[in-house]
Amino acid sequence: MSDDPDPPVDPHTQRATVRDGYDGMAAAYDREREASDAPFVEPFLEGLSPGDRVLDAGCGQGTPVLNRVPDGVSVVGVDLSASMLDLARDRTDAPLVRGDLTRLPVASDGVDAVTALHSVIHVPIAEHPTVFREFARALRPGGRLYLTAATDGEGWAGANDDWLGGGETMAWSFPGLDETRTQLREAGFRVTDERVLDDAVAEDDGGAWTHLFARLREN
Repeated sequence: MSDDPDPPVDPHTQRATVRDGYDGMAAAYDREREASDAPFVEPFLEGLSPGDRVLDAGCGQGTPVLNRVPDGVSVVGVDLSASMLDLARDRTDAPLVRGDLTRLPVASDGVDAVTALHSVIHVPIAEHPTVFREFARALRPGGRLYLTAATDGEGWAGANDDWLGGGETMAWSFPGLDETRTQLREAGFRVTDERVLDDAVAEDDGGAWTHLFARLREN
């Protein structure tokens, strides 16, 4: 993110800003994200067993999760952007649903793992606890979660009116890492691992995210 952010986007319009932004820049984002590294995805997916089910929450263009799910494991992708889902259909035969992370279109206890890469960070910050409770609802007891979060104690909220140079506005809001850990714990998760990874798609070349791995309590 920029050190001098634009004024924060109002929470009531943020969801539409993110949806419309990704609709308008789908092809450009796809090109940028295609070359980015995702070293933790395959080890996470390799921990699944035949018959398991994965929810990719904020699946975007279908990478790096939908196109890597092992044989015998089923997956469903959810995203706000219709244009991103169109791109994902070229990479997977999995069911794809246009939906909101605060109201996941999956049954309770319906999946064994949830991935949420570069998606919760776009949700209005006040709604992050709701998203984590939805992940907990969708997961079976003991299910696993992999998401990206802030690397520092402050987090960030704001918008860029020309993200990736395509003339589209994009908005983010996410708390500091300690707050995310607390929210996950309150939703019933235990963080099991954390890894920081540089991300070339971030606003600055030095941008990075914390990759958090968590497990839902057994009951």
